[in-house]
Amino acid sequence: MSSELQQKLDYVTAHRENRLKCSQEILDHPYLFNELISICFSPEDKNNHKACWILEFVSYEELIWLQPHLDFFCSNLKVLKDESSLRPIAKVTQLLVKSHYRKSENNINLSEENLQDCIEASFDWLINDVKVATKAYSIRTLYLLGKYYDWIHPELKIIVDKDYGNHSAAYQAVAREVLKKIK
Repeated sequence: MSSELQQKLDYVTAHRENRLKCSQEILDHPYLFNELISICFSPEDKNNHKACWILEFVSYEELIWLQPHLDFFCSNLKVLKDESSLRPIAKVTQLLVKSHYRKSENNINLSEENLQDCIEASFDWLINDVKVATKAYSIRTLYLLGKYYDWIHPELKIIVDKDYGNHSAAYQAVAREVLKKIK
């Protein structure tokens, strides 16, 4: 018997309006959030990628809901391999890192171990054969982290410089933007 959330995810399509509608269901019914996180990091689940899509949209509205799940979220970044799951999770990772370093009362508090997991996953996505959107989010996340870890910017620069000519215009645009900020 499928859960309420699984039944909702069965009907999710890649259309933005459809994903927004399902994310609104989660926002209206927060008790579904724990299961959503679990499905996101269950690559064998047929709705894994759809759960990741929904988590991204929910995170735009209620990123703070991830706070009690950060150890699970960050330590499981490496289990995801499917392109459709990686892009939204890379975006959520960027949102978490941005929030961690923002000075406000509703910011996310990542532990040192969480930050290390984010660094490792972002570098992995950057150097492995994944789609450009995931790489772009990784570059931006690593740029932010490099403001606090002095070894990241030099490593990021080496990788981006080396890969620059082998990627699309979209990758090159993000690379130029970040390289300009690093110099």
